[in-house]
Amino acid sequence: MSREEFTNLPFHKKITTLYTEGTFVVGIRYYRHKVNLYLLNNEYIEVFYNHKLDKIDKIDFLPRDHSRMKFYLDQIKLA
Repeated sequence: MSREEFTNLPFHKKITTLYTEGTFVVGIRYYRHKVNLYLLNNEYIEVFYNHKLDKIDKIDFLPRDHSRMKFYLDQIKLA
């Protein structure tokens, strides 16, 4: 699945795709969210879970130059 195909999926299909085809890498706390990082087709994708509201607020690709990358660097290998 390409990046564009994943981006165009409905929200619930993104969740299903990550859980069935992606690889969970690590989870972190980031402000009000628990952020789970997944690897899917050599792309890192973050899932922002708001535990107070008990819902996923956002699913998005993590740019490799994003400042949040520093929270993950001890758990991932950049190619």
